[in-house]
Amino acid sequence: MSQSKISSFFRPSRPESEVPCLRSDPISPSSSPVSPPVPPSLDSADLRSKNVNGSDSTSAKVVNKKRSYAQYHLELGQSDFILHHCAVCGMMYSRGDDDDEKAHKLYHKEYCEGITFKRWKNEKVVASFCDNNDRVVLVEDSDLSAHKQKVSQVIITVEKELGFGKGLLLHPHCKVYMYISSHKIAGCLVAEPIKDAHRVISENSIISTFSEDKVISTRSNKTMIFGNFSFAREVFRKCNSDKKTKEGNLNLGAITCEEEAVPAALGFRAIWVVPSRRRKGIASHLMDAARKSYYPGVMVETCKCAFTPPTSDGNALAYKYFKTGSFLVYRMDR
Repeated sequence: MSQSKISSFFRPSRPESEVPCLRSDPISPSSSPVSPPVPPSLDSADLRSKNVNGSDSTSAKVVNKKRSYAQYHLELGQSDFILHHCAVCGMMYSRGDDDDEKAHKLYHKEYCEGITFKRWKNEKVVASFCDNNDRVVLVEDSDLSAHKQKVSQVIITVEKELGFGKGLLLHPHCKVYMYISSHKIAGCLVAEPIKDAHRVISENSIISTFSEDKVISTRSNKTMIFGNFSFAREVFRKCNSDKKTKEGNLNLGAITCEEEAVPAALGFRAIWVVPSRRRKGIASHLMDAARKSYYPGVMVETCKCAFTPPTSDGNALAYKYFKTGSFLVYRMDR
């Protein structure tokens, strides 16, 4: 058997006339063929450098970027899903937001401990206390703008807590007294001139109707029979009226005033003390300073001072300061 030639194991190449031409314009047959681009030749040194440095940059790219993480939340019907309400300072903020968290932390600290205060060069000190270096500073509408800006910062907190509308607490005739302690504003009093006020009806007249203990007897229809004796059950209920009958401790939720107005000179428009310093006499120091300095050279008597319609805490403060439940109350016209 004869051996096949080696050329029989290879396919014959296609003739040059059968090779398709690449044209730039497939519509025009007269356009010249365009040859595919020929890659540049690489020598052995380039190949070795590619093997050392890794694969070609066109084949793979390594992106060296820091991975960012995002906090995701599940909404399951929470009332404070978008904004959280702080039960202490009352501020609404977004949890997880760094800016909101920092703002709330600062406001919460100022609300509980007091607003930071740096000593002014020409501050008006109307009262000072040598035992603890505390003082009361007066700010009027004619003072420097920097002083009034600090007062505005305090008034924002006072308006939020006492329920005043924004920008409704101050007017040009008001004077602001700030209690400074340990480089912080621990209390604030807004005072204004008034002409008359109404006296609160003392709670003694209301309490007198419950002053006597009453015994109510109720006879039951149930009887108990033992032999020839029958016993009817009778229940005695003692109405004890000794529930905060002391004047000033009975909180009826509303105050009643006399219709006839009486002359007054000084109105305490708003009083505020930081929660951490309450019931330590700061409010009384502020009212004393206002009575001494509001009218130059005149000491206003307590019977000429009046409160705006107070809250339950304000009612207790007024009773403690005036030593009576029949203090004066005036209506804010502005």
